[in-house]
Amino acid sequence: MNEQTTDLRETVRQRYAAAAVKVTEGGTACCGPEPVEVDENFGSTLYAADDRDALPAEAVAASLGCGNPTAVAELREGERVLDLGSGGGIDVLLSARRVGPTGKAYGLDMTEEMLALALANAAKAGATNVEFLKGAIEAVPLPANTIDVVISNCVINLSVDKPAVFAETFRVLKPGGRIGVSDVVADDALTAEQRAERGDYVGCIAGALSFAEYRAGLEAAGFADVEITPTHPVADSMHSAIVRATKPTTAPEPDASATGDSCCGVTACCTPSEQATDPSSTVSEAKSTAGCGCQD
Repeated sequence: MNEQTTDLRETVRQRYAAAAVKVTEGGTACCGPEPVEVDENFGSTLYAADDRDALPAEAVAASLGCGNPTAVAELREGERVLDLGSGGGIDVLLSARRVGPTGKAYGLDMTEEMLALALANAAKAGATNVEFLKGAIEAVPLPANTIDVVISNCVINLSVDKPAVFAETFRVLKPGGRIGVSDVVADDALTAEQRAERGDYVGCIAGALSFAEYRAGLEAAGFADVEITPTHPVADSMHSAIVRATKPTTAPEPDASATGDSCCGVTACCTPSEQATDPSSTVSEAKSTAGCGCQD
């Protein structure tokens, strides 16, 4: 990762850490937390009132997404769901209710402050079928072929390595698994420079893919049945969109060494050929350092 992408990732982390702190501190005030997003194109207003009313106020206030992926993912009883960039936990908690006690909802986030807020919200909600993991969406700390549905709410556009996100999403999904994602997508005619003119990276605008780029990225990772449906504008020629795709039931596993995948600090994670990316470390040491969810 070069210096520019490292700086971008840190800028994103700081922005969402500050949002979590604002909600946490607001929750101790007499009137409760204030929403951290005031633009009508983003935030909790995109959820049904019944959903908002059933969750802790802090989970609702911390909502920063551009859609409601749980409303389009068609979650079923007993399924295992992963939310990429889970923030304060609103989509994880809604997913947990939909999959029921025989299912499970995972949330993955790289920000300590958001993870702490999400854990507090899960406790307030009395949710027992949830688990929050610390990590990057480019290197998911879960074994391959273990998740039924991957959701995400306006987070993939923030990644500095979207091919890795698509590859990791494909890896953790079971054959026949699916994604139901809300994200910002640009018209194909817009250049990267024109997207940056419409908003900054941490505001979910400058880093957005075009419709064609999004489709190509998912298909390159192995996904089929890709559908990208715009729902509402968020900037000139840029849209919040629902993204759906499936992992074929006969899908070959991607070559981790070819994609640069380094889940849990190892290549070919959770396969017989896994090796530590750092030659001076063992596989066990690499997984322990990364806080991997699939340690031997």
